[in-house]
Amino acid sequence: MSLIHILTVVLIAYLLGSIPSAVWAGRIFHGTDVREHGSGNAGTTNVIRVLGWKTGVPVLIFDLAKGFLAAMLPRLLHLAPQGSPALINLQILMGFIAIIGHIFPVFAGFRGGKGVATMFGILLAIHPPVTLACFGVFLLVFLVTGIVSVSSISAGISFPVFLLAIFGSPSLVLKVFSVLVALALIVTHRDNIKRLVRGEEARLFRKKQDK
Repeated sequence: MSLIHILTVVLIAYLLGSIPSAVWAGRIFHGTDVREHGSGNAGTTNVIRVLGWKTGVPVLIFDLAKGFLAAMLPRLLHLAPQGSPALINLQILMGFIAIIGHIFPVFAGFRGGKGVATMFGILLAIHPPVTLACFGVFLLVFLVTGIVSVSSISAGISFPVFLLAIFGSPSLVLKVFSVLVALALIVTHRDNIKRLVRGEEARLFRKKQDK
């Protein structure tokens, strides 16, 4: 496997991540840039708030799929033996590149989203059991709070916990990556955390007593 080969796959992963589904969906179907409204974020939550569920759900699915596909590139292109640490490392690398593309998309002026859905797709490709367990945490917290940021942070923190304490993995790189995922979600949601502390973070849906 040559350096040129790897760099080509890295470029593909970045371009996949750079596809700004939220921005394009807003412009094509609503004639607006979702980044100019709501939280200013080109992500699923802001799309749902600004443009509605009919636009938000396809954006969610697309962002998840592009992360999944980016992380699957090393396996689909047979860049390393199946099940080997080298394959996992390459999947993590391509996933990381896709996240960079999502946050700094070349097709949308380098102003993207936080990459939660894309990250979920990447983790699903790398370790499905742990990822599905984290998704369960996300759903549980979301049903209780109705706040996407709290749900995302909780799911992110649970990822290294599940991986290290329950499911296990022979890959040291994946273990380190799981911790970095949790830290990254906390960092990217720092503004949300500030609003949570002030009691100003909005719910995606409101309970009856809040209406």
